[in-house]
Amino acid sequence: MGNEIKMAALLGVILAFTSLSSFADDAPRSSYYKNGEIHITVLGSPETKPITSGHWDFKPSWSATGDQLVFFRRLKNDPDVGKWITAMCIINVDGTGFHRLSDGSFTDFNPTWTRDGMNTPVWNRKNPATGSYYIMASKVGAKPGEEIPLTDKSYHAWVHSAVRDGRLFVAATPPKQQRGYFLMMPKAGGTPQFERVECELAPKGILDRISISPSETKICFEYQTGFKYEFPGRTLYVADFDIQRRTISNLKPFANEEGKRLWFAYPRFTKGETSIVYQADGKLFLYSLVDGSTRQVSTDDKADYRYPHGEASPN
Repeated sequence: MGNEIKMAALLGVILAFTSLSSFADDAPRSSYYKNGEIHITVLGSPETKPITSGHWDFKPSWSATGDQLVFFRRLKNDPDVGKWITAMCIINVDGTGFHRLSDGSFTDFNPTWTRDGMNTPVWNRKNPATGSYYIMASKVGAKPGEEIPLTDKSYHAWVHSAVRDGRLFVAATPPKQQRGYFLMMPKAGGTPQFERVECELAPKGILDRISISPSETKICFEYQTGFKYEFPGRTLYVADFDIQRRTISNLKPFANEEGKRLWFAYPRFTKGETSIVYQADGKLFLYSLVDGSTRQVSTDDKADYRYPHGEASPN
């Protein structure tokens, strides 16, 4: 009888461990926005002191080196987000080393990092004359005014993610090409090379907030049918990504497949690539790529959570 009790207890421990292992990821850490401040927390754990405060700081993106975040700070508010005035900023994950990369006279949005070993911050800058965007780059430690354009103002280009060979994953309307999604190789002082990425959903609607996994074999994104931007009601997808063939295939919806009129957004792979963290209706959730389960990982139901980003997992 005693052995049976011990075996039952052991089985209980094994089952408990198994239920947690689908989210293991070595207790994934994430940066995120909470009520205008940037936090870094082990997902699902009690929150510690924010690393920024007293400002409105958005969309932190974790460097591949794991020691820095790039984000944008809102300096001038407007009901029309496209009229915000922002500054691109860098900070160490311990809250030290803050500095600006842009001077706060532009509308700069949604930064990420290159994966080519240079650890270069890149982001999207609005062209006020046309309302379209072009891609900028700078260096850690650079001063405002030292950033350089990677694409021309004459056409729209928006960087989402990057791959290790130096190419950027962009949504663009390049010269003499129709709008779409591309792997773009920047060329200093010249015209970038655009190679189209094929996805069966692309002709039917918008892929947005696109993130390539650390192994560069998976991709996740928001999707909406139609080409008029509507943020509530989007479905989140994960799919296979073939970098050589430049294809997105085996698409699987994992959040809001029914299209509820809520804001499901910003899916990002966690460090171990076993989960995807995302925001929905002001909360953060973790979706397991192991068993397909989902759990809430934000801890303050009265707060507004947005823009999660897994540790050392560049977009």
